[in-house]
Amino acid sequence: MAINFDLNDLQAFRAVVEKGSFGKAAEAIHISQPALSRRIEKLEDALGVKLFERTTRRVSLTMVGRAFAPRAERLLDDLDDALLGISDVASTRLGHVTIACVPSAAYYFMPRVVARYHQLYPKIRVRVLDASAHDVHDAVVSGEADLGLSFMGNLDVGLEFELLVQDTYVLACRRDHALASREGVTWSEFFEHDYIAVDKTSGNRFLLDQALIHIKPARPSVCETRHVVTMLGLVEAGLGIAAAPAMAMPTAGHPILMSVPLTAPQVIRSVGLIKRRGRTLTPAALELERLIVEMKALPPSVQGPTAVH
Repeated sequence: MAINFDLNDLQAFRAVVEKGSFGKAAEAIHISQPALSRRIEKLEDALGVKLFERTTRRVSLTMVGRAFAPRAERLLDDLDDALLGISDVASTRLGHVTIACVPSAAYYFMPRVVARYHQLYPKIRVRVLDASAHDVHDAVVSGEADLGLSFMGNLDVGLEFELLVQDTYVLACRRDHALASREGVTWSEFFEHDYIAVDKTSGNRFLLDQALIHIKPARPSVCETRHVVTMLGLVEAGLGIAAAPAMAMPTAGHPILMSVPLTAPQVIRSVGLIKRRGRTLTPAALELERLIVEMKALPPSVQGPTAVH
């Protein structure tokens, strides 16, 4: 007996399973909601079973649908894996992958990864969600993102964390600042100068407050921002200095910004990949994960008296 459905129908089915909504699934695979409904109806007619229970408020899998879902997932993943493994096909492979990433890693580190990924798979669309650590966590939990790149925090039990690098906080300053010629700067010395900080909504702020609980700043910050990247822009404009993760600093040779080691104490954050526990990544997502791990060495920081690695 011929089975009258195709890969598009299976992809529509997987999208509804992952998103839990016909509207969100249609948006994810870039078709209209009526077109997605027709694909699901075609698949159900071909199989002779009902895969979803639909109400005005929610969509859920039937018992048969729950049994079919992992088989459909394996079929699509096996096909993707086979296509990505064929060099002549890989460069023309279509698809998409989404990674949620904290802005401090998104600005300088991820562009290098995405550029390399695009060279290998120019027709796979990469979506980067630059968001707070909390929002990165939620995007992976909900399935909005295949992967998350963030620093270690309180993870949902359904997530796993793979350490990539130990990222050190450094002093970010202009090359013409009084501290630019120093081999190192203590936190107490740091707080004696005009400085810019991230606000209390930032995961970086929480981490620094915990690490520096015994150090009382000599003065309050001159300005607070929500994201590290904005903070560095204010440093570059000459408003003050800042404490920034080394991963967030520009590469060597920046004409204005540079970094100096911060000591007493040295503050480190653990940066890594966040994935849903027990869920197999799609081949496109696995390739992105491979590149991130391969390129995980921190980019050279702006060269100062002591290079920060």
